Amino acid sequence: MIYFLSDFHLGAPDYKKSLVREKKVVKFLDSIKKDAKEIYLLGDVFDFWFEYGKAVPKGYVRLLGKLAELSDAGIKLHYFTGNHDMWVFDYLQKELNCTLYRGILKREINTSTPLGASSKKFYLAHGDGLGPGDLGYKFIKAVFASKVCQWLFARIHPNLGIRIAEFWSSKSRKMTENLHFHGEKEWLVIHSKEVLQKEHFDYFIYGHRHMPVEMKLNEKSRYINLGEWINHFSYAVFDGNNLELKYFRD
Repeated sequence: MIYFLSDFHLGAPDYKKSLVREKKVVKFLDSIKKDAKEIYLLGDVFDFWFEYGKAVPKGYVRLLGKLAELSDAGIKLHYFTGNHDMWVFDYLQKELNCTLYRGILKREINTSTPLGASSKKFYLAHGDGLGPGDLGYKFIKAVFASKVCQWLFARIHPNLGIRIAEFWSSKSRKMTENLHFHGEKEWLVIHSKEVLQKEHFDYFIYGHRHMPVEMKLNEKSRYINLGEWINHFSYAVFDGNNLELKYFRD
């Protein structure tokens, strides 16, 4: 089985509520460890993350410990940076032996059916900044992604830097609350259809929008948004032939 999850936003809105959510994520990961071959974390695992030269944000030891356990057991971990954790550098790669992605991943997975071998093509991304519109955010993302901006932020003492970042993260997160799916006008749907004009993919899987959604793009391609783990506790699982959007109820 291959699992896809995103948008835990650990650390938000406060320590106590985040801890409850973290324990639920860990419980889910523990429940899939027997059949999971790969796990894709498609961004915003943390509500904020920045790696200083010798320091990382406090907390999240339960999640990191569980992910390390799964990695040590041979389960392949894939980590996508999102708009809240774009400043993940090499700490998680070293500690969890995960593969890090900062954009789009195109992957073909070989499958087997009663009729013989086949393959499914996946288009994977956190989803922020893709598609038309949102020019203001795209500009800010480019600034934050710059080495100069990262170097300057690293000069701020962690006690102050993390407080500043938490403030901006909370504002960004509130913009994703109480949103509605816009169907054919959804930016990620528009982006997916533009990609399909040039190349076929069976599944387009994104995070970012905080809404668990499945939608047919055409007769052979599907759009999937993974939702989040604040209210929906949703994820997707691919069994080698079919992909299904599910919800964790412990």
